Amino acid sequence: MEWVAALLFVSVIVVLLAGFPVAFTLGGTALIFAAFGIVGGGFNEALLLGLPNRIFGIMNNETLVAVPLFVFMGVTLERAKIAEELLETLSSLFGNLRGGLGISVTLVGMLLAASTGIVGATVVTMGLLSLPTMLKRGYSPSISAGTICASGTLGQIIPPSIVLVMLGDVMTTAYQQAQLEMGIYSPKTVSVGDLFAGALIPGLLLVLLYILYILGTAFFRPSVMPAHSGDGNGRISIAQILRALLPPLVLILAVLGSILAGLATPTEAAGVGGMGALLLALARREMDITRLREVMQSTLKISSMVFLILIGASIFSLVFRGYGGDDGVRAILNSLPGGVVGAVIVVMFVMFLLGFVLDFIEITFVVVPIVGPVLLAMGLDPVWLGIMIAINLQTSFLTPPFGFALFYLRGVAPPAITTAAIYRGAMPFVAIQVLTLLLLALFPDIVTWLPARIYGG
Repeated sequence: MEWVAALLFVSVIVVLLAGFPVAFTLGGTALIFAAFGIVGGGFNEALLLGLPNRIFGIMNNETLVAVPLFVFMGVTLERAKIAEELLETLSSLFGNLRGGLGISVTLVGMLLAASTGIVGATVVTMGLLSLPTMLKRGYSPSISAGTICASGTLGQIIPPSIVLVMLGDVMTTAYQQAQLEMGIYSPKTVSVGDLFAGALIPGLLLVLLYILYILGTAFFRPSVMPAHSGDGNGRISIAQILRALLPPLVLILAVLGSILAGLATPTEAAGVGGMGALLLALARREMDITRLREVMQSTLKISSMVFLILIGASIFSLVFRGYGGDDGVRAILNSLPGGVVGAVIVVMFVMFLLGFVLDFIEITFVVVPIVGPVLLAMGLDPVWLGIMIAINLQTSFLTPPFGFALFYLRGVAPPAITTAAIYRGAMPFVAIQVLTLLLLALFPDIVTWLPARIYGG
């Protein structure tokens, strides 16, 4: 009945493209297929008895508690106007350096990514704050748009990232399942901390490559990044730099450092981050009862969306496996030419295409549990595979014509910025993303070295 599983997967994609809510599409479509299968005798209804246990398992998952806490941290920092002050400070710091504003936008995007971890919020915030300034200083519309979109997607990979939290939970289950299928009954584990450590160097490498591209463009094409002619009021003191940079850096280091040092679980560190963000907002007098209510409502909406999608994905996964879909995927991947390399290339390409129509949450909860165990059973490192998936999805969200980051910026960009200009600006950064993926494929130690050093894996 593998063909029914394939039809189920295609049907979900079609219904999603029709605009139906993701969570109800996943669960509802799967239950409809299960009902027809039960009537036709092709589906074992006893499998549905496992649904309550699956949902209860989601409720009891301590790792996933970090999701609403990190969302609260990100939304609070967004409302505290951290980005605005960072951008003003770094722009003044780089002064008249050609391309300095582009570098400032990239660095602020990196810090926002580490602070909020929400791609849409980062792109929209950076678009509203920095795009008018870049255009005013004579920057090319395409360069401006590309820099903002690329820096905004860093939230996918720069830890502590909500994406990595969810991906870490899924990869843990997939890795244990793969080892059991290989006859290893004392399976090793992979944690969110492992993914955070593995993502750190690739994330910083991406930022470095972005900055090198901006500097190279400023040098070889000075007309698209004119030097800023300061009026003498651009001087900035050490105190101003510390006031803008120190609080978010301390918060990020406290959250990420406590996880990497083994002093706290991701959930505990997320709690520290949420409280730290709230204290930071209060210290800046950017938080009152009304804003706190807005922050909590926004956190509730985002978290509810995530967990509803997770429940729907769990139902989908159960029905998909009930029709033998996992066996079909395993057979297809094992029969591909090139062995494990061919399987990885095909999976990455399919995920890249799915990134045009599905958000990272759906791909993480729906696709990764299907292909993850198969690839890991071929001997791949789970941390390396997780980071490759994260950067691959980041690339997809940045690629014209369907990249989500491009749509986010289009929604806040002035009419003078054409869609074609946004697409042109994004393409060089897409090339940088592909180059990074190739580097990680050729040199896996870029990902695995730091987790091995920290955790001795």
